[in-house]
Amino acid sequence: MTKAKVVFASITGNNEDIADIVTKKLEELGITVDIEEISQCDPSDFENVDLCIVVPYTYDEGALPDEGIDFFEDLEDLDLTGKLYGVAGSGDTFYGTDYCVAVDKFEEAFEKTGATKGATSVKINLAPDTEEAIEKLNVFVNELVEKAKK
Repeated sequence: MTKAKVVFASITGNNEDIADIVTKKLEELGITVDIEEISQCDPSDFENVDLCIVVPYTYDEGALPDEGIDFFEDLEDLDLTGKLYGVAGSGDTFYGTDYCVAVDKFEEAFEKTGATKGATSVKINLAPDTEEAIEKLNVFVNELVEKAKK
């Protein structure tokens, strides 16, 4: 049975909503999912699952979530060869070039672990409350699950 870990960081609730949408879709596809807030878990938890998913927010001008800094730094040191990863997060297009850069930074961290990118990363402007946003997240999950089945 395929197992997934969804880790999120959220101030406004937008990323928790994204994590919930992703978790629900994974469960609908028969995946066992553990969802946890980023300050409550350790990146080594990813060693015990097949799908590693992070849902970070970007703070201010491109900063990572304060509560996720240790997680981020520890993640880079892991060996997750053979695991699939995915990153999805919300941001505010108001920040221009700094829009959702935490998504890109977590993608780079996963690359250092040897994990394989399982889906195209998703960036949602503000809340995932549009059909378009939800569809992007569903496609993201479907890509991850399809790749996991191969």
